[in-house]
Amino acid sequence: MTPDNPFATASDLPFGLPPFDRITDEHFAPAFEAGLTEHAAEIEAIAGNPEPATFENTIVALERSGRLLHRVSIVFFNLTSSDTNPVLQRLQADIAPRLAAHSDAIHLNPDLFARVRELYERRELLALDPESAWLLERVHTDFRRAGAGLAEPDQQRLRLLNEELSALSTEFQENLLRDTNDLAVLVDDAAELAGLSPDAIAAAGEAANARGEHGKYLLNLSLPTSQPLLASLENRALRERVFTASSARGNRGNDNDNNAVLARIAALRAERAAVLGYPHHAAYVIADQTAGTSEAAVGLLERLAPAAVANARREAEELQSLLERDVPGARLEPWDWAFYAERVRKARYDLDDATLRPYFELDRVIRDGVFYAANRLYGLSFTERHDLPAYHPDVRVFEVSDADGSPLGLFLGDYYTRDSKRGGAWMNTFVDESGLLGERPVVVNNLNIAKPPSGEPTLLTLDEVTTAFHEFGHALHGLLSAVRYPTFSGTSVPRDFVEYPSQVNEMWMLWPEVLTNYARHYRTGEPLPSHLVDRLQEAAQYGEGFSTTEYLAAALLDQAWHGLSADDRVENVGRFEAAALEKAGVALPTVPPRYRSTYFAHVFSGGYSAGYYSYIWSEVLDADTVEWFKENGGLKRENGDHFRRELLSRGGSLDSMAAYRSFRGRDPEIQPLLTRRGLTVEESA
Repeated sequence: MTPDNPFATASDLPFGLPPFDRITDEHFAPAFEAGLTEHAAEIEAIAGNPEPATFENTIVALERSGRLLHRVSIVFFNLTSSDTNPVLQRLQADIAPRLAAHSDAIHLNPDLFARVRELYERRELLALDPESAWLLERVHTDFRRAGAGLAEPDQQRLRLLNEELSALSTEFQENLLRDTNDLAVLVDDAAELAGLSPDAIAAAGEAANARGEHGKYLLNLSLPTSQPLLASLENRALRERVFTASSARGNRGNDNDNNAVLARIAALRAERAAVLGYPHHAAYVIADQTAGTSEAAVGLLERLAPAAVANARREAEELQSLLERDVPGARLEPWDWAFYAERVRKARYDLDDATLRPYFELDRVIRDGVFYAANRLYGLSFTERHDLPAYHPDVRVFEVSDADGSPLGLFLGDYYTRDSKRGGAWMNTFVDESGLLGERPVVVNNLNIAKPPSGEPTLLTLDEVTTAFHEFGHALHGLLSAVRYPTFSGTSVPRDFVEYPSQVNEMWMLWPEVLTNYARHYRTGEPLPSHLVDRLQEAAQYGEGFSTTEYLAAALLDQAWHGLSADDRVENVGRFEAAALEKAGVALPTVPPRYRSTYFAHVFSGGYSAGYYSYIWSEVLDADTVEWFKENGGLKRENGDHFRRELLSRGGSLDSMAAYRSFRGRDPEIQPLLTRRGLTVEESA
């Protein structure tokens, strides 16, 4: 790595923002090489230190190590998700298994583990402060869970498993991105797009132009099975085309097929769990989550499933009757659901996306909604920094200031879809807050909103507004972090806890003071009419049968894949999936899982394997927290400050449920979730 490589030294930009204007694809490979070499040398020095092990020369030294490797990795893997290209994809395929091997070399280093274990065994004598004591606990646990206590043959097998799993996860991700782009639905005639708003049609025209299909219209696919456009498209044949394309991703027998990849991933994860002493991968994963056991996680899903399915069946009956008025004798299909559900919302609540979208302009939603709520709750202010570089022209950079005017961090917003970005929405970091390293946070939110033609407004659906508030809840978890050790920064909490703060932040979307501040017509500036505000509140529970069932189907499918033992073999992915859904009681033909196996990126190329249950597990905490805010006056600084002090700022620096109890004053209760989802205790027992 040459000295002029931007990764050679820490960034001198505000808050350590990576110098994207100087970083090119060619800088990554040599920076990875140098980072791996440097970190390996640092680990060897810690492990081989002739001085007796101390917390400072072992645990803190580990926290300080690997800064170059961290700098390059955090930028690289953000870009491979947000703005990839063939050069980065080739490097990812090469570097991912090497990083897995590097991690194993650290955790399976016997001399290093001996020092960690020795400190852990005399932890009561070290007089550590609470955060340091918890760090020692977590480091010891991480080494044990990584196989540090295994015999050498088992460790060697573990290394091979981890390397292959890393490579397969990358392959799954790349296959899905290519197939999603390939399956985007091309439409020749604008008349087929009846029902879509003019700006949505214009965006489809722009997408086609970008592919060289001038005069045509391209409907890009979002990550879930059900596509947002299905709620508006009047042409039933086109709705079927869109749904069929969506559900076919990774399952067409072509070069992008994910069947063999995911089956191999599941088998290797099961074998790895067995090597580590667990009956299956789900048991291994959830043992280190707040749920504690896979039985507890599955138990919650199974408790909710019967009532959710019963609600979905009732909703389907109503939609079937509407379909038959239009197409006598037709049977309700998955591609009909969103369209006729939208009709029900319109008729019953005088609500539909066409009516609402003019009031949800992107910039106003962000500045006067998302940022406004953060200001009211936490005193934060946001100033756009046009002088700071971003990794793509669409990305916006905001400096975040605390209530007293002091600098807090940077927030990057990357809102538009593009062929180089994976589907879905997520938060990530470019710099992790840490007192030890003197670093303040740089966080990014990614969404996948269709970009309109130049000069046209970006109008959002209600679901997209929800997503913007949700992802910013993750961003707040990162921005408001105030921990000493980088291991605990921000969202570094158990997977089934990490969605909790983001789901809480969704509540402010419809909070009257917030809604009236941002929901204004993009042309006239008129606020969303009061009767529509009332209807939004009334309609909040409509469609919960569908949404809960499609979610539970995906979560239970995740558990089925990761409940396999090392002796189990899956010969046919489609048959396994169908049998798993049938066994779980969620096999409704009209309500497919939110994600089918071949494009279930959360669990086969993301960090949610055996953890997709986390959303509803976290929602128990979220719904209970919403009740606390309502009981205590809602959108008030003292409420935000309490939530920030006891929970958001703590990151992973203490047991997550202890943090929850410190905030709430007791353990969570499930009733608020049942009420929100339109379920009853009797139905869900």
